[in-house]
Order: sequence, then structure tokens, then C-alpha cells
Amino acid sequence: DDLFSTQEERDDAKLERVKILPVNELVPFKDHPFKILDDEDMHKLIESIKEYGVYTPLMARPLPDGNGYELISGHRRLAACESLGIEEIPVIVRNMSDDEAVIAMVDANLQRESVLPSEKAFAYKMKLEAIKHQGKTSTQVGQKLLSVEKVAEDVGESRNQVKRYIRLTYLIPELL
Repeated sequence: DDLFSTQEERDDAKLERVKILPVNELVPFKDHPFKILDDEDMHKLIESIKEYGVYTPLMARPLPDGNGYELISGHRRLAACESLGIEEIPVIVRNMSDDEAVIAMVDANLQRESVLPSEKAFAYKMKLEAIKHQGKTSTQVGQKLLSVEKVAEDVGESRNQVKRYIRLTYLIPELL
């Protein structure tokens, strides 16, 4: 088939699309720092999905063994669908490295309205480690950015505030 397809058809095949996947093929992100609370917001989400369906697709990446997908964003939507007994859900499947997946997961979840300080702390720490692995550099001067400065810039906090949040991750669980 590749011999008889056009370049346009090959390029089109590489584009990411929304796929309808079985809920049981999705596994949560490893060490996901954001909790799924059974609160009023979750009940509103469940009612919305029950009435209108899932508006925004989840994002996932293929598991290395090829058996399923690791959820990057949409953990609350997935939990709501599971509670409603929905068996299939729209998902954007994107190939990502571990570091890219961590950054995407943190960025997607920090947009929520209510994020606990402990959740921010672990999310900032995960993003910081992922950026350190990638070795991001400034495009303007070609010098390595301090990773904590990149996290602070991305989340709209000061560098010192990001460091304070990350220090929370070292507290014993009872204090956290």
C-alpha cells in the first residue's frame, strides 16, 4: 500500500486524531499527583457527561508493550465515565517520551480551578525533574535555563514560590 499511496496520504495517516477507545484499555498515569475527589464538582461533571456526553477528549499515550494506553489528562472524566458505566470514550492518542508525558500531564491538570497545595508541590517537582532530563535551553541566548525558572515561568509563580512548594514534598505524609 505504501508504494501506491501519495505523500499527502502518508502525511495524513501520521496526524493525530480522536479515537474512541474502550475505557478498560486506559491506565492511570504513574505517580499521578492529582486526587480525584468525590465532591460537588465531580457530581456536576457526572451529570454533564450523563446529559451531553464527553465534550473534551482525554489524552493518552500508547503503553510500551502495546497493550493499552497511559492516561495523560482526563482522569476525572474517566472516573466519571466509569461511574456511569460508559464503556468507550474519546481519546487523543499521542506518542510522547516519559518527560514529555509528565510535562503535559502537569500542565493539563494545573489548569483546574481547585488544586491543593500538596498536589501543586508534587506536580511542580515532577515537571522540574522532567525538564532537567530534557536539558531545555533558552532560545534567545542559547544558555541553559535553570529548570526551576522554566517551571516558574510556565505556571506563573515566582522561582522562590515554586521552590517552597517543592519543599512540601519532603514533609512526612501526616503533615502534608
